[in-house]
Amino acid sequence: MPSGLKDKVAILGMGCSRFGERWDVGPEELMVEAFSEALTAARIDPTEIDAAWYSSHYDDIGAGKAGLPMAQALRLPNIGVTRVENFCAGGTEAFRGAVMAVASGAADIALALGVEKLKDTGFAGLPGAHRGTYVPMYMPTHTNPGNFSQLAVAYAAKHGIATEDLKRAMAQTSVKSHRNAVANPRAHLRKEISLEAAMAAPMVAEPLGLFDCCPVSDGAACAIVTTPEIARAHGRNPLVLVKALQLVTSNGWELQQQQWDGAHVHTARIAAKRAYNEAGISDPARQISFAELHDCFSITELVTLEDIGVAKEGTAWKAMLDGEFDVEGRLPAQVDGGLKCFGHPVGASGLRMLFEAWLQLTGQAGERQLAAPSMVLTHNLGGSPAQNVCSIAIVGSEGA
Repeated sequence: MPSGLKDKVAILGMGCSRFGERWDVGPEELMVEAFSEALTAARIDPTEIDAAWYSSHYDDIGAGKAGLPMAQALRLPNIGVTRVENFCAGGTEAFRGAVMAVASGAADIALALGVEKLKDTGFAGLPGAHRGTYVPMYMPTHTNPGNFSQLAVAYAAKHGIATEDLKRAMAQTSVKSHRNAVANPRAHLRKEISLEAAMAAPMVAEPLGLFDCCPVSDGAACAIVTTPEIARAHGRNPLVLVKALQLVTSNGWELQQQQWDGAHVHTARIAAKRAYNEAGISDPARQISFAELHDCFSITELVTLEDIGVAKEGTAWKAMLDGEFDVEGRLPAQVDGGLKCFGHPVGASGLRMLFEAWLQLTGQAGERQLAAPSMVLTHNLGGSPAQNVCSIAIVGSEGA
């Protein structure tokens, strides 16, 4: 059996741009913004970086699918830059490449960066799909809100939840995230909303209303990783260590078999189970300090809380209404505002979640700092509930 990644890799430094409608800059400037902060935090020279991974889903910089945009924007020292893309899980995929390079001994210090410049595309949501081997097979006329509205309908039907009750729980999910984002100067949307406003918002795809959907944004996030020994030599205290990193990809079971009920995300359950085994976690509801989840839609957050085992099946909607996932609750979720308030620059979102984990674990989260977090889970989901890529990363303090 593989020994896993637990405690073999440390985060030396991280950086994150401000997310939003960044009309004044291009993707190059966003990359520099995140990288400069990470470099300062890591206290290293760029020449010490051995390899890099670059995530961007919609790349219009002119270099196709290569790593050239990042290598040139950051003036990296002629090292290997690997361009990765895994739908909305691309940011965590870049992190995975850098982490595995260090864990294998192929690199002493590695870089992962994700960036996206989506506001310039002119689309209110994600740009239109491109034809290829995947899209025609995947019903290209369907929209992301349409796909996830079906998750909401199936979840309500399976658990016997009244539509009004589910809508209220989804609205409360968004209210929570907006409240958390007020204390985060990097977030795109920093304004509280009321439960009544969220409930009464225009419908996008029944039962998902306007406030149930995350926006798209421009943004970048970056991580520099190394061995624990090198991190200690650079004075890192406390150490932030990778405890687990799992990636699960749909193999067609959900669409081609009759066992899937459409009310959960199959890959998330598998990824969570494997991540807990790798990290040595037996009771995630108790051992996880907080979670950053891929809340592309409010229903996704509710379902994910059950898929990762921190809420019993069919109960997350009630627990959300009871405040269990608020900052003051038993397991805070989206303490930085989540995708709901940061927006979703596809290639950057997974690293943005890890950035919040790193800030909290090193006591640098400022006004929104939690009391003594020790273990953090991030969940990155790309695709639709029926066909997707799911990444789960767990990072934590030394000894956790």
